[in-house]
Amino acid sequence: MTEPVAPRVRKAALIFIFITVLIDVLSFGVIIPVLPHLIEQFAGGDTANAAYWVGVFGTVFAAVQFVCSPIQGALSDRFGRRKVILLSCLGLGIDFIFMALANTLPWLLVGRIISGITSASFSTANAYIADVTPPEQRAKSFGLIGAAFGLGFIVGPLIGGWLGEINLRWPFWFAAALALCNFLYGWFVLPESLPPEKRSARFDWSHANPVGSLALLKRYPQVFGLAAVVFIANLAHYVYPSIFVLFADYRFGWGPRDVAWVLAVVGVCSVIVNGALVGRVVKAIGERRALLLGLSCGVTGFVLYGLASEGWMFWLGIPVSALWALAAPSTQALITRQVGAQVQGRIQGALMSLVSLAGIIGPSLFAGSFGYFIGKSAPVHLPSAPWFLAAGLLACAVAIAWVFAKVPADAAAKVAPETPAA
Repeated sequence: MTEPVAPRVRKAALIFIFITVLIDVLSFGVIIPVLPHLIEQFAGGDTANAAYWVGVFGTVFAAVQFVCSPIQGALSDRFGRRKVILLSCLGLGIDFIFMALANTLPWLLVGRIISGITSASFSTANAYIADVTPPEQRAKSFGLIGAAFGLGFIVGPLIGGWLGEINLRWPFWFAAALALCNFLYGWFVLPESLPPEKRSARFDWSHANPVGSLALLKRYPQVFGLAAVVFIANLAHYVYPSIFVLFADYRFGWGPRDVAWVLAVVGVCSVIVNGALVGRVVKAIGERRALLLGLSCGVTGFVLYGLASEGWMFWLGIPVSALWALAAPSTQALITRQVGAQVQGRIQGALMSLVSLAGIIGPSLFAGSFGYFIGKSAPVHLPSAPWFLAAGLLACAVAIAWVFAKVPADAAAKVAPETPAA
């Protein structure tokens, strides 16, 4: 395993990674309120056609990330984390400029594809944290990254909505400025976390493709089981972007303003759990129990959402489901204990591919179940079906985590030997 770097260097590096993830999430959050409207504009104002294209954009973005995440992870293992992160920030900034200038729907889709390629750096950011943080502190550090996500998705859409009211292109320019400032900040501040002697001897294409990267996970039985938890949990999470807005309107009559307030509260709860509770809870009960507790709270939260017949009942589920955020950093910490520094990037890239695969499957799964159970052909009228489906998926994740979520006595001894490229 990588030896932890000096505390001052580690703190500066973690601050940068936090800011990097925050700015990346901010830049994407900024365009959330305006991208569908820009697509609608290019589609000639036809809302039905625009809805189809929004689905295409989401699926293509997730598919590109599925392919590119393991490539970035493998590149970071071979050439170092700093270069990959900086190139990603630079590419993201240039791409947002491209999208701001795009004047047709196909060119906007090209820009979205490039965004999927350059935004795959989250796997490298996770590997960076594993490089610079002692194993017992990783869950807390991954929790900070979760807090960055929550904060970014609180502030980003608010800024994007305000700028979009003025001009639909302005949020893209703002996102580009954020990404390019992040590149400059990192150029002068970010140290390399992976020394040359701990890097992979070569760039291994057998592990840099999605199939090969997932096969890599099978070499580590504990990691493979936890990777299944990562996939199922992210698949369940897609119930939110897939049906929440439609469900809230259909079930409770909530308009955009009501939905915005709910999303803001969810984001605040996420920041609190990730930033303030993860480290304390993991220290008190350990990573395994924190993971099981988080997943169990997710199951309970989804059941409460599904049973809610009035809006105030739905609100009761928010603080419970927010504790689900204990699971992700605990899972990441357990996974990083199982492998050495020379494969951290590829492992994280494989995990991000699983997240992207969930993003390809999730929208159709949950939106389809919602449409079916409110339709005339449904055997029972059950608009809450997607929430119960998500709860069932997380319950399966609890069962898998019960078996595979174990802290190794000597993680370094469990590192599987490198195999030659195919």
